[in-house]
Amino acid sequence: MLAGGGASASPVTVKPVPSPASADRTRDASAPSSARAGIKAESPAEASGGTAGARAARSVLRAAQRARKRFERAEVRRFTGRTRRRRTAWILGVGSIVLAFGLIIGAAYSPLMALRTIEVVGTSRIPAADVSAALADQLGTPLPLIDSAVVKGELSTFTLIQSYVTESRPPGTLVVRIVERVPVGVLTGPTGFDLVDAAGVVIETTPERAAGYPLIDAPDGISSAGFKAAAAVLAVLPESIRTQLDSVTAVTTDDVTLSLLGGERVVWGSPEKSEYKAVVLAALLVGHPAGTVNEYDVSSPDSAVLR
Repeated sequence: MLAGGGASASPVTVKPVPSPASADRTRDASAPSSARAGIKAESPAEASGGTAGARAARSVLRAAQRARKRFERAEVRRFTGRTRRRRTAWILGVGSIVLAFGLIIGAAYSPLMALRTIEVVGTSRIPAADVSAALADQLGTPLPLIDSAVVKGELSTFTLIQSYVTESRPPGTLVVRIVERVPVGVLTGPTGFDLVDAAGVVIETTPERAAGYPLIDAPDGISSAGFKAAAAVLAVLPESIRTQLDSVTAVTTDDVTLSLLGGERVVWGSPEKSEYKAVVLAALLVGHPAGTVNEYDVSSPDSAVLR
């Protein structure tokens, strides 16, 4: 400014006075960036405390996760326990069976189970030693490996054997139970008298008639209906009656006739109800002995007739 209007004034230096707002902006510019951003600086103690807390939180989280996994595994084991027990029992059972089977097979086929003794039971007409000798080639064979076809072939050569059963008796015995053919009567043969069973198989041939067996008179031979009917009747007669017979005659199935040693006749008829007829005839022979009656008719056993 010029005082008055005279001489020129000397230069005056003017220093600007900062306003409060500009002062604040200057302080803000010189302050750290963190302060400008509004972030409060942490002290070292505060920083270390925050790190420890994070570690603790992470430790708790990991512990919770481990506990959760243990719980889940326990639940899985609980829900699958029955299946695992059943599977374990099944494996143990199958293993036991396989082991037992292996032991049995191993023992059965071992030399300890080799055949050493042949025992023959049930023979009377057939020498037991002959049967044992016929099967001697099986000695030394393990019992389970004995060839039944060979045994059958060897025993079939004995005509007196009607049937047989073999029994393995560990450790080394084979039992052969034999049922021999039972003779029922004799047939007149070309070289003498043939003692036969109910099937017509010749048991033995003798020049003289065997005592105690009736003569079977079947004109058409052993394959005829008459022979089969007569043999069927003789097979069921008790010995007390059969020993009193002299002969049996039959041409057809329905005309079986018995002749007693004294000449008396017994009209039998067909083989039907032969057991019942035998009981009736035995009672008649007791009440009316042979020699007092000429004929006993038991063809209708419920109404037997004496003549």
